[in-house]
Amino acid sequence: MYQRIRDLREDRDLTQTQMAEYLNCSQRIYSNYERGDVDIPTRILIKLADFHNTSTDYLLNRTKQKKPYPAG
Repeated sequence: MYQRIRDLREDRDLTQTQMAEYLNCSQRIYSNYERGDVDIPTRILIKLADFHNTSTDYLLNRTKQKKPYPAG
């Protein structure tokens, strides 16, 4: 899961600091998320999925389908 979050950030040429600002957390906390040192809170996981236009299942490695689910 953590590698996917990092890869998505890097694909958009964003720094950890920029992502941390979007998520309203410190760069250090965001770095901990990417390294897997701390569990990502649900609200942050949803925000990441929305930002990267994907599903939380993709971020959690539960699917290889990057496309988000259709709104229901």
